[in-house]
This record gives sequence, structure tokens and C-alpha cells, in this order.
Amino acid sequence: QVQLVESGGGSVQAGGSLRLSCAVSGYTYSRNFMAWFRQAPGKEREGVAHIHTGSGSTYYVDSVKGRFAISQDNAKNTMYLQMNSLKPEDTAMYYCAIGPPRNGYVLDRRGYNYWGQGTQVTVSS
Repeated sequence: QVQLVESGGGSVQAGGSLRLSCAVSGYTYSRNFMAWFRQAPGKEREGVAHIHTGSGSTYYVDSVKGRFAISQDNAKNTMYLQMNSLKPEDTAMYYCAIGPPRNGYVLDRRGYNYWGQGTQVTVSS
């Protein structure tokens, strides 16, 4: 049974930091695509950051470049998202996802097979 379990969400003031974790079990972690997505109320789910668990290559959407950092611990089958300089517009439910490597846009959510349950991030001004 594949499980992705997120943790680390919470409430912070603007300018603060949070670190999200996503632990993967029941799925071959290495040499796959993993990503963080977020969904604010009334909005579509959007990709935030991607990592190739084999090569370690990363990709970020413009709105989080320079503020967020995606990383992994292969020994623990765990992915992280360090979020710094948080803004109120970062408020959303954050989800991690895993899927096989493929061509095309790495943050196309249709390419990810399994998803976590989400962890809430709330940033107040």
C-alpha cells in the first residue's frame, strides 16, 4: 500500500519559515518524480516545486524561487520543503506527490500517481 504522509504545516506570520516533510512508503522512492503542490480555497491546485529523486535536479515556479527549497533524504524516503520569507499568498493546503519520470512539464499534476493527505500552511500579515 502506497502512503505519502505530510507533516510540518502550521500558522506563521509573514516573513516566517516552515519546513514540510513528506514520508513515502510502499513505493520505489528512487528515480522518480516528486513534487509539492498547493491549493488555496477557491483556486486550482498548483505545482510549487519538483525534485527528481534519482538525479536530485529541482524546479520551482517563479512565485517561490529564492524563498522555497526542495530537498530529500533518500535513506529515509523523505522529501522536504523549506519555506522561508513566507507571504500571506502562500496560505494553502500543501500536498506531496510521487510519479514516474516522464517528458513534459514536471509540475503537471496529471503525471503524479500518488498523493498525500495534505498539510495546512497559514501565513498571517
